[in-house]
Amino acid sequence: MEILYNSKGYPLMMTSNFIYGETTGAPSADELKRKNILMPYDMQNITYIDVDGYQVSPWGESNDFPQLAAKEIEGASVLNTGLKFLRNLTLGQGIYPCIVEGYDDNGNEVLKPIEDAKVKSFVASRMVRRYMEKVLRDYLKFGNGAVHFVPGMNGEIIGLNPVNALWRRYTKFGNISESKCLVSGYWPDTPSSGQYQVLDVLSEYDPDMHADILNFLGKMKNGFIFPIRDSWSNNDLYGMPIWWPAYVLGWVEIAHLIPAFLKKAYRNQVTWKWHVQIPYSYWEKKYPEQDYTPEQRKIEIQKFMDKTEQNLCGLENAEKPIFSNYAVNEMNGRIEEEWKITPLANKYQGSDNLPISAAANSEILFALMVNPNVLGAGMPGGTYAGNQGGSNIREAFLVNIANSWIDRQNILDPLELFIRMNGLPDCQLRFRNTILVTLDSGSGTKRTLS
Repeated sequence: MEILYNSKGYPLMMTSNFIYGETTGAPSADELKRKNILMPYDMQNITYIDVDGYQVSPWGESNDFPQLAAKEIEGASVLNTGLKFLRNLTLGQGIYPCIVEGYDDNGNEVLKPIEDAKVKSFVASRMVRRYMEKVLRDYLKFGNGAVHFVPGMNGEIIGLNPVNALWRRYTKFGNISESKCLVSGYWPDTPSSGQYQVLDVLSEYDPDMHADILNFLGKMKNGFIFPIRDSWSNNDLYGMPIWWPAYVLGWVEIAHLIPAFLKKAYRNQVTWKWHVQIPYSYWEKKYPEQDYTPEQRKIEIQKFMDKTEQNLCGLENAEKPIFSNYAVNEMNGRIEEEWKITPLANKYQGSDNLPISAAANSEILFALMVNPNVLGAGMPGGTYAGNQGGSNIREAFLVNIANSWIDRQNILDPLELFIRMNGLPDCQLRFRNTILVTLDSGSGTKRTLS
């Protein structure tokens, strides 16, 4: 017998030459468990991680949220593609140094290009491109990014190095001047002495002033961290990624499981004879989480279902009865934990799950504020139907660009600080955009600045 499990070790679907089975219902307190992965429910009693006297705030209940989130993103194609689309859209076609000379009659900025060779070289450099691409990746995937201002021999800032979210944690929120970032390749495990680097973290209130204070006090030996956070969640340290509600509600798991479900379904549909439905509550009581790890639960369930299959199938078991127990809820008189075994008269229609899969994909894109039509994910009919015409795609694309303004400003702040600290000419940075237009305008695209 072959069994498909979820990440908690509960069986989702069981197939053999004679039986097709699936678990029905939903695990108890499933939403609460999902929420706790990002941050413990009891915010007043967080257990901080002591690293040589530094009180580090755990990122998630087990301090492994970015590791778990990266795995979820990799396992859901629409979520992965949607996040990459947002990253590419936010970056546009790169940045452009200029001076705002005024505004025209329509309120648009009148921009004058910066001709200084050092500024132009810096803006077009690989260092800037690498910084924006990597920091925006973490910003969208995990709710925050960070860049290390790298010092030179004389204490001046000579480079920008994005710090991977997997390998950094912040000390608990408190005195701004004492905030630290611990960078270590050992996270989420607690690093020992000599296995981490401690860096000052700039204040979000006025990072430019804080950088000047660190420079005045001679604390630029190791540089500092400039955090780039999405503040929507009110979590002042780590934030919440934009896609998180879609995961809490189960849409990400649905989008991940349905392809695996259908793969097994189509592989076994010719030989299915029985459909066995087993409620989640049965597994929760038979193999409770406090007594079994997910791997142990998989082993015990596999043994149990193999015995069940042997009792149901084969010539020697023809017309042999099977006995099972069930419970009656005293509150409402309903039967619970009851197994249902029914013969399959018709072949399983795996296509029945495709509308659910499409709905899950749409819900994930809605959480990302991406119109599904932009990615060709609009459905031809039903609840999520939409016009996939060119005008609809163009308008959705323009809305995405308009919504990217605050994210763009967040990732430009460190660049403007770097320019000022290195004595380069004062300037402002704007993004180049490629805008889709109608063919009757003479071309398919046009370039704009924002």
